[in-house]
Amino acid sequence: MKIQTLMVQGTTSDAGKTTVVAALCRLLHRQGVKVVPMKPQNMALNSAVTADGGEIGRAQALQAQAAGLPPHTDMNPVLIKPSSDMGAQIVVHGKVRGDMDARDYDQYKTVAMSAVLESYARLQQQYDSIIVEGAGSPAEVNLRARDIANMGFAEVVDCPVILVADIDRGGVFAHFIGTLECLSESERNRIIGFVINRFRGDIRLLEPGLEWLEQKTGKPVLAVLPYLHGLMLDAEDAIQIKQNQTGKFKIIVPAIPRISNHTDFDALRAHPDVDLQFIGPDHPIPPADLIILPGSKNTRDDLEFLKQRGWQTVLEKHLRYGGKLIGICGGYQMLGQIVSDPYGVEGKVGDSMGLGLLDITTELTKEKRLQEVSGYCLFGKDQTAKVAGYEIHMGVTYASSETLPAFMINAEEGVQEEGTRSPDDQILGTYLHGLFDHPQACQALLAWAGMQSDTTVDLNALREHSINRVADACQPLLDALQRIA
Repeated sequence: MKIQTLMVQGTTSDAGKTTVVAALCRLLHRQGVKVVPMKPQNMALNSAVTADGGEIGRAQALQAQAAGLPPHTDMNPVLIKPSSDMGAQIVVHGKVRGDMDARDYDQYKTVAMSAVLESYARLQQQYDSIIVEGAGSPAEVNLRARDIANMGFAEVVDCPVILVADIDRGGVFAHFIGTLECLSESERNRIIGFVINRFRGDIRLLEPGLEWLEQKTGKPVLAVLPYLHGLMLDAEDAIQIKQNQTGKFKIIVPAIPRISNHTDFDALRAHPDVDLQFIGPDHPIPPADLIILPGSKNTRDDLEFLKQRGWQTVLEKHLRYGGKLIGICGGYQMLGQIVSDPYGVEGKVGDSMGLGLLDITTELTKEKRLQEVSGYCLFGKDQTAKVAGYEIHMGVTYASSETLPAFMINAEEGVQEEGTRSPDDQILGTYLHGLFDHPQACQALLAWAGMQSDTTVDLNALREHSINRVADACQPLLDALQRIA
């Protein structure tokens, strides 16, 4: 049996839609099926560069890996990257279309839906099966008009839907019943069954509830998926709060309001010798061996956020006591003397004084730079450690002749130096996201920061292992789907 198009929707955000889609893609890929993931609309600040030179959510890049495919912009035709509480950058088919507030984007959805359907039509021509991920919940009745993310898409393409709920949150039966009550009759009929995610305990104690749910709704529970500990999968957007805190090497990352691509730190979270912590605005800032300023969707506003909360003083003290400091993308820009925004890329035209810790200046530009790069580190004992990553930024940074480069990379313009180190080699700034993902680069960067360890972490291998674990757990779901199709 061939599943042509199936949509996975959730009763809430973070119900497990991304994981279920990845698992089904891996299972079908194992069977030799040409399967592709798709998420019509994604709102996330964790993004990836695609094979066709665009930008999609990192969750869809993970699902592409599960399907054995390079990521492509048709897998996530509309990406919304919030830059403030009311505004966001709109990315369509991998390219920036502009900044819009919520009301303007609501009117733009008819254009966005056309782009979504173009992508869907192309995927239909190339693949046997399309596993589609919804966004948030289909029960958000205030967003029903012009919906392109959930039932609006499912109704147009006429595909079946499975509904996922997270039992670990509690109230799973109310989530299912409440969601159905908020849907139209045609939308309810489109749901072919339920999936209960993150169950732990004795299944026999759950069975009376399953029987009640099926009698109440007339729809089957297709699978009860177990709670899987220790998964290493790319987060769609929310910061992974639970960290490995057993290591002796202390790393802290400020949780700035518009933090982007915090998946940069997944390899560090997985390292047994590292204790990595995200520090929010209301938490004391502990001493650390290494501080990393993360990427930002709004560098100037997040820079002001750091200053208001005393991080500038903390960083200066950290450096005086011999600590190391890394800035990634927006965090790199913040380390400099000035961040200039002559075109109003991040809002109001003007300049912001940087933290003044690196002798660099940055000018924000209208064009976004998107590319995957590889190369080697220009620090350490032998300077042969390989690095691989990707650039997603709007801005050009200029360094003085007194600074040192961080990497040598193969870019679109050819082989070139990338990033900046301070003359005393205490500070490193780079535009490379994913710079810790390569085991050699991760080890070299931690050694540069002062950690003494021979342990290496292969993030891709951990990710593959996790994909296979969730796929194995979802085999009963695929079996049930193939029986009823």
